[in-house]
Amino acid sequence: MGILYVVPTPVGNLEDITLRALRILREADLILAEDTRTSGILLKHYDIHNQLMSHHKFNEHGTSAAIVERLKAGQTIALISDAGTPGISDPGFFLVREAVNAGIEVQCLPGATAFVPALVASGLPDDRFCFEGFLPQKKGRQTRLQSLSQESRTMVFYESPYRLLKTLQQFSEIFGAERRACVAREISKVHEECVRGTLSELIAHFTEHSPRGEIVIIVSGAN
Repeated sequence: MGILYVVPTPVGNLEDITLRALRILREADLILAEDTRTSGILLKHYDIHNQLMSHHKFNEHGTSAAIVERLKAGQTIALISDAGTPGISDPGFFLVREAVNAGIEVQCLPGATAFVPALVASGLPDDRFCFEGFLPQKKGRQTRLQSLSQESRTMVFYESPYRLLKTLQQFSEIFGAERRACVAREISKVHEECVRGTLSELIAHFTEHSPRGEIVIIVSGAN
């Protein structure tokens, strides 16, 4: 049996990758990438030239069976996403489940995940939190938010810059305009920024300053 390695990759700064991750990527028989063009930049930077294969949410149900067979045949396969840890709001869960069900060893390396630095730097309680990732865009969105209205733990969301203002306004309506929150964007990149305040203050800020880049929203829990 081979081993499936789940390998976190940098969310911004290319230096945010472990020595072990680089070794696994160099030694792997095959690297599965969410977008081979994006991952190709990282691999070229570290002079890694292993076989690269596209594996993403649109084809994972069709390709996973063949990948499991390669693992059964003894190959070492590394799974990466465009940024961060596969499976965390990225493809990865389905293949990991199939490999586990087939009795294949799965190892997930520690490494970059955008919400961890955003949560720690937010100044909001981080001893207990719930990760919500991306909210449903339409169906079920309001129901999900209502179910979180009395959540006492700090809440973590991912959002697109194009929907940020609308999402903050929805949070304000359901959680209350004075609820404390933080919007972290471009984690580990040149223009990294954390904007902290009440939801009403964040709405005013991003009404005046159009947001850009990858965004994590941290919202304090209900008292």
